[in-house]
Amino acid sequence: MSDIGLRQYIMDELEFEPSVNAAHIGVAVEHGVATLSGHVASYAEKIATERVVQRVKGVRAIAQEIEVRYPEAKKTADDEIAKRALQIIGWDTTVPDDGVKIKVQNGWITLSGDVEWHYQRAAAEEAVRKLSGVLGVSNLLAVRPRVNAHDVKARIEDALRRNAEIEATGVRVNVSGSTVTLEGSVASWHERAVAEQAAWAIPGVGIVEDRLIVD
Repeated sequence: MSDIGLRQYIMDELEFEPSVNAAHIGVAVEHGVATLSGHVASYAEKIATERVVQRVKGVRAIAQEIEVRYPEAKKTADDEIAKRALQIIGWDTTVPDDGVKIKVQNGWITLSGDVEWHYQRAAAEEAVRKLSGVLGVSNLLAVRPRVNAHDVKARIEDALRRNAEIEATGVRVNVSGSTVTLEGSVASWHERAVAEQAAWAIPGVGIVEDRLIVD
């Protein structure tokens, strides 16, 4: 597909997505690399925009240059953002709130501490990114599982073979301690995401280095 055709596909997908206002988003494509520019009304919308573009077939990489712009009347002080972040994580039963530390500076939230599972790490970020006034989130939460990870490689490979959404023969799995490295090639961003999710779902995985190429 040509870059011009791919750019039009991306614009059409952004227009189709109800959670994204495409009016202020610019898209440029060169050799399958999509550069996103412009501005959105919240950090959650910025993340939603990136996810929309990832699911478009033919996109090989994304350069994210979108700004989050809140109207003056909707800007929130850092202490208020921190208070709300603590509350929303406390309400989320999937997140061990005693293991999560929160820092807010100029609208940017930094999460730190330890959790046992990747889904807890992801849930904490998902919870705070939707708060009003947030300009960005740095997720520094470390996954420190209590389980033995000696069979991690075999379990990931089995999970990939069972998954109908991915061609497992193109994915190589290497494990060192709690770190999993995925290498090889897949046919789409969706398959890349499915492979990474399969790795994170296995007990004992603390880090996933995704080196898969979308071919």
